[in-house]
Amino acid sequence: MVARRYLMPGQGEGFIFLVAGISLVAVALGVAALIAVMSVMNGFRAELFDRILGLNGHAVVQGYGGRLERWPQLLAETQKLPGVTSALPLIEQPLMGSVGGRVEGVIVRGMRLADIRANPEIAGNIRGGSLAALAPGSNTVAIGARLAEQLNLHVGEPISLINPAGQSTPFGTVPRIVSYTVAAVFEVGVYDYDKAFVVMPLEDAQTLLRLDDAVGMIEVVTDNPDNAKRILEPLRQKLAGIAVINDWQDSNSALFSALVVEQTVMFWVLSIIIVVAVFNILSSLIMLVRAKTRDIAILRTMGASRGAIMRVFVSVGTIIGTAGVAAGLVLGFALLTFRQEIVDGVSRLTGTNIWDPSVRYLTLLPAKTDPMEVLAIVVLAVLLSFLATLYPAWKAASTDPVTVLRYE
Repeated sequence: MVARRYLMPGQGEGFIFLVAGISLVAVALGVAALIAVMSVMNGFRAELFDRILGLNGHAVVQGYGGRLERWPQLLAETQKLPGVTSALPLIEQPLMGSVGGRVEGVIVRGMRLADIRANPEIAGNIRGGSLAALAPGSNTVAIGARLAEQLNLHVGEPISLINPAGQSTPFGTVPRIVSYTVAAVFEVGVYDYDKAFVVMPLEDAQTLLRLDDAVGMIEVVTDNPDNAKRILEPLRQKLAGIAVINDWQDSNSALFSALVVEQTVMFWVLSIIIVVAVFNILSSLIMLVRAKTRDIAILRTMGASRGAIMRVFVSVGTIIGTAGVAAGLVLGFALLTFRQEIVDGVSRLTGTNIWDPSVRYLTLLPAKTDPMEVLAIVVLAVLLSFLATLYPAWKAASTDPVTVLRYE
């Protein structure tokens, strides 16, 4: 009851109430910022992980010189390994794409037709046309949405693919140029893929790249991405001199390591906001103790114990901190709910694309909230608020009622 009364401003205590209100707002902002930023970082990592691994698998068995000659036997051996859920033959080669005299670098990916239609990152993100039009020998391809924008290319229009390793003539090597019709446009959400990928049936890629019956690699998916290296270890000795195994950690280690470091740094940097808010709680309680010195002395003379006085001021500070945490939770989840609208609105107001997919990799701002992280943020904020109350509460409990009543 006493703590509740002290939370409301008394006569001449408006400034103390203002500081307490600022403390509450600061805690709310700190908690909201931590929840929003950590959720976006988690979402960024999860989206990159899902989309990159959805297209590239957990590991690839890549042939030396870009050729795997006896791949059906190797494919069967790979599929039999414990922990391997699927293994698919692939051809992937950087080439040039040309439309109306405009040339862009592309990555040609050849896949079996059934594998193309079963890939959720491609089949589940068609923006135009249909994969049903793809067929071996039909000279049809599916291309990324950003590549279609760069080349001003639409479904049903032709694109010429240029293979520098063409035919040898007395005048040198003549590049091989083959025209294909765009059957579908897809957008997987990773800028680098959407601006470069040209997907075609495996047989057409073998013809274009003059690989005969060979493929370039085997894409492997396991039941646990973190154990991909260990799962494929039995293949390494068999592949000596034939192929090399690269898992997703080898291919993307720099990117995911940077994300982990950035996430850790952002957590501690944004935690400083909560620490600053806690110091505001500390200062407001110190001023409140000074303003309530006579009240404390009267309570002590009426029989209130030191522990009771401490509980009053600990309750005041903890209630301020807890209210700030609750407000921060509401604000944080509101920011996450409307994150894309906020980004789009700020971009329109400033005239600047603040979420450039060519820099950020992903076309949309992702978010994935980890309940354990949210719990850790809440516990951290409440604990710091509680610790900030101990010194003012101790000073209040240490008040000598005789001295106060004598001079005040």
